Parts: sequence; structure tokens; C-alpha cells
Amino acid sequence: MTFKEKVKSLLDKALEENTQLFLIDLDFSESNKISVILDGDSGVNLQDCINVNKFLDSGLEAEEVEYSIEVASAGVSSPLKLVRQYKKNIGRTVKVKTISQGDFEASLFDADEQTATLTWSAREPKEIGKGKVTVQKTITIPYSDIKEAVVIISF
Repeated sequence: MTFKEKVKSLLDKALEENTQLFLIDLDFSESNKISVILDGDSGVNLQDCINVNKFLDSGLEAEEVEYSIEVASAGVSSPLKLVRQYKKNIGRTVKVKTISQGDFEASLFDADEQTATLTWSAREPKEIGKGKVTVQKTITIPYSDIKEAVVIISF
């Protein structure tokens, strides 16, 4: 088993022990710096990162390779990458850039295995007469059409 395979195997075991956490990114530099980015159904706290770091470090002690480990949570402004991230952010406002349908800033209404559904209110001219009326808009976008989706943090 190669060093990278061993790290991946250990990481899988660590995440099996804490099923609310999931892997966003695993990267290896040429100098064997292991970078792990996690997210969680209820967020990721510092102790979660420490626990995963210790688990990896204890499993790699016997390796004859010099390495360093960095375990972090997905940042607040990090793009959504996995369906599980979309599902955990239902009800929040997201900014979505699509390949073919333009850009949207809307509420994430629903997410399934293939698509995300966004809703928002828009002011449109009345069909009859002057003035505008507020209408509710909905769009369902396949993940394959999403270039980037980021949760908008409001205070």
C-alpha cells in the first residue's frame, strides 16, 4: 500500500467513526504535506479537526516518510462541491453561477442527487395596467450546469 493509499484508508476510517463529517478535499504536496478539508452536517469545530489529525498521525507513526498534516474545515466562503453540502444548506441564500442560465442569488429551496432548486421574489410589470407586482420565481438547475455555488452569509 502506498503512502497516499494509507492516508486515504485512515481518513476513511476516521470519517466512519464520525459520520456527520465528510471529506471535501484531500491533497498531497510533493514534500508530503497532507491537506484535508472537511465539512459536516452540523458544521465542523476545532475538536473535530484535532481528532482527525490525531487519528491520521497515530496511524502513520510507523511510516518511514516525513510528512505534515493540516486538517481544516471548509471555509465560509468556500464553494459548495458535494450534494451533501447543498442538502445541509437548504433554506440559506446562495449565489450560483451557471454555465448556461446566468447567475442567481436566491434561497436554496431543495436539493436532490441531480439538481438544486432555487426560489426568489422578483418585481415584474403587471400584465394589465401600470406598475409592478411581486412574483415568486423558481428554477431547478442540474449540478452539471453549476460553475460555482457559494452560501451568502448575512448578519
